[in-house]
Formats: sequence, structure tokens, C-alpha cells
Amino acid sequence: MAKEKTHYVCSDCGGSSPKWQGKCPSCNAWNTLIESVVESTAGPNKNRFAALTKTADVAALADIEAVDFARTPTGHEELDRVLGGGIVEGGVVLIGGDPGIGKSTLLLQALDSLQRSGHKTLYVTGEESGAQVALRARRLGLDGSQVKVLAEIGLDKILATLDAVQPDIAVIDSIQTVYSDQLSSAPGSVAQVRECAAHLTRYAKVSGRSGGATRGRATCIVLVGHVTKEGALAGPRVLEHMVDTVLYFEGDTHSSFRLVRAIKNRFGAVNEIGVFAMTEKGLKGVSNPSAIFLSQHPEPVPGSCVMVTLEGTRPMLVEIQALVDSGGPSPRRLSVGLDKDRLAMLLAVLHRHAGVACLDQDVFVNAVGGVKISEPAADLAVLLAITSSLRGKPLPKGFFAFGEVGLAGEVRPAPRGQERLKEAAKLGFSVAVVPKANVPKNLKSKDFEGLTIHAVQRVEQALEVVRGL
Repeated sequence: MAKEKTHYVCSDCGGSSPKWQGKCPSCNAWNTLIESVVESTAGPNKNRFAALTKTADVAALADIEAVDFARTPTGHEELDRVLGGGIVEGGVVLIGGDPGIGKSTLLLQALDSLQRSGHKTLYVTGEESGAQVALRARRLGLDGSQVKVLAEIGLDKILATLDAVQPDIAVIDSIQTVYSDQLSSAPGSVAQVRECAAHLTRYAKVSGRSGGATRGRATCIVLVGHVTKEGALAGPRVLEHMVDTVLYFEGDTHSSFRLVRAIKNRFGAVNEIGVFAMTEKGLKGVSNPSAIFLSQHPEPVPGSCVMVTLEGTRPMLVEIQALVDSGGPSPRRLSVGLDKDRLAMLLAVLHRHAGVACLDQDVFVNAVGGVKISEPAADLAVLLAITSSLRGKPLPKGFFAFGEVGLAGEVRPAPRGQERLKEAAKLGFSVAVVPKANVPKNLKSKDFEGLTIHAVQRVEQALEVVRGL
């Protein structure tokens, strides 16, 4: 018996190497090369998508008609927001998240809503039996649902079923359980995930014209992906490049709120988020997410400052809490929902340019509600919350702030500042400290009615304004 030939495949980029190395020669990632068997490319199905290899007519960009993609609402407003308005026929969506966070629940609810609105749906499960899916549907109150269910992990059978059923949307739960007979490696390996995802993606792109004739609607494929312990999607990184949209489920499994964030979207805005609440009947959209990120203090407390963050196209109000306490020779710097390194930088700026020292103090900063804020517009709110906790003096009621802080102590403008101000004014906030460049020209507009705006250019100016309130 001939010895199997092996090589090493990078779990991040999918690049291969004939021998093991500490660093991937393709993407320079460390400790990502995994031994696998060299797969044979021969097989009876190698020309399954031969139509894709035919020569196509070349056209000038100006001569191509620009047609917007038709979108089909899923029946869940928050999910449609993240997708850019709904599902796109022929599109491929990859959604990942921690186990038990609600991926399968949300997709089953969306399929039921689409089926009830007259669309053909198919739910392919490789992790559960049909009876388990039916039991979950009963718990969610989806009685009498006509969603088609296929319990299968073989790629050939899944593709044959897709050809026979011709659904408008199909969910593959999950891509790590699907395997191809043409490869000898186990399901979930780099080669299997890449090969199966490639075939399913090709099917979605050609399904509308299968058999040489126009079938009508192309099938939208939704792939459910596992995540690693670091929170990244498992499998080769090329998987995220193949699909049209990448969604991440975020949130603590012990909390009732979930966030769905768009990391990549060829049909809409990236970093758009949808907010859901987990109930006994499944996931329900939250129309006013600012309410869950703001603590309901009867009176202002020290160390709390509200900021307006921008997630995609949606401005949201989030409470930033800070606690400054006596530390020791090695004070701690801990942040939850914010960048730890940025916190250390802001404390240095606060000391150097505003004369507020926290050298021997423990500093803890938290974004309430489990939200993760990555934009630098939270800098000013973090500094004001820290100063408020250090001095034991609460900020005024109805106060909020936003703005980026530079190393020179300047307060830089945040993008789309007027939209942030309008959102805060709409929710009843009355006092704002913002960068001077974000002050609207027409302060008498009804959008800013009842809002007092203090423009600042430096950190020390912001602290002076707060002291005078």
C-alpha cells in the first residue's frame, strides 16, 4: 500500500507548505500550519460547474447597466438592517458566534417568516436530527411551519437536494459538518471547509441559470460557522473572502441581549449592528437599543458619562462607567468593551495636559450592556468618567460627550457628529461637550431644541466646562 503524501496547510490563509514551519510562508502567521493529506483532484464531479469556465464576452464598464440588487425582507427588522435591507438572491452569507448564542434560533425564525410570505426555504442541519429541529420550532411557537428540513452532511446529496427543491434561501448549519467524498480528510478540516464552501458558493451564483435556461430566482445560501476560543471564525480565512456577507453574533450567553454585527457586506454598510433580546419565544428585535445600554440611575452618580457611538448607520447612546480606587505600587488598568492600550494612553494624556494624575490608582472602565466600542470617539467620555470618579462628583443630569483625544491633548471631531447630536436630543439629553468642529451651524433647528452644546478644542477646556456645570 502506497504511503499517503502529506503537506501542511495554514488555518488562516489556506496556503500550503511541503514541510512544517513555525511561520506560514504565505501570510506570516505563527503556529498555523496543520498537517493534512494531499488530496486528489481527479473525480467524477470535477466538471460539475464546467459552465463557469466558458469564455464570456468582455464589456466596457461604462456599457454595463448598473442594476441594484433586489432585496427580500426576512420579517425581522434588525436582521434586515444588518444585511443591508434583506437577503439578496444568489448571495452567500456566513454567520458565526459562540455555541448556544442563538444563531440557529434566529435563522429558523427567519426561514419561517420567509416561508409564510410565500418563499421556498430549506434548512440543512448537520448537527441535529430533523426531530430536534422540530422540537426547537415547537418551543419557539412556530407551530404548523412548512420550512423544509434536510438532515444531511454529504455535499453531493445537499447539492442534489438544492437542485431538486430549488429554494429561494437555504441555510447550511453548519459548514464545518459538511464533507465532500472527493477529499479524504475529516469534516471540519481546512481542505473540507474550503472545498465545500466553494461548491456551495458556486451553486448560489449559477443557480438562477442552471441547466442552460433561466430558472428565475437564484438561491441565497446562508452558512453557519463555528468560532475558535479567540472568537474568530474557525477554518481557513479564505472562507470569509469567498462569501458576500460575514455576520458575527456577539453578547454574553448569560445576558438576554444579543448583537449581530456585519464585518463584511458587499450589499450594504459594514459594522452595522442589529440588537436582539432572547425570550422564551426566540429572538426579538430591539427597536431602541440605546435604552438597554443606559443604566436607569434615579440620580447622577460619580464615574458615569454617556457617549454617542456610531455603529454602521445607527447612532446609539452608551453609558461609560469608570471606577478609580486606591491601588498600590502596581496599579491596575482594566477595561471591558474598550481598548486596554487606549485606556493607558488616555490616562497619560490626562496627566500630562490636564494635570490629573492616577499614577497610584486602580482604574476600571466599562461599557454598560456588553457592547464593544472600537471607535476613538469614546475618548472624551472615558476621560470625563475617570475624572468624575476620581473627584467623587457626578456629571450633570442629561449630560453626554463624544470626541477623539490626541496625544497632544487636542479634541478631534468625530464623524457624523450632527447625527449623534440629533439622536441624543431626541432621547431628552440636554447638555453636550463635543469637539468644536462637530458643532452644527444651525443651532436653532428643531433637531437640537433644548440642547446646550459646549464646544471644546482641548482636554483641559473640557474639564473646565464640566467644573462650571
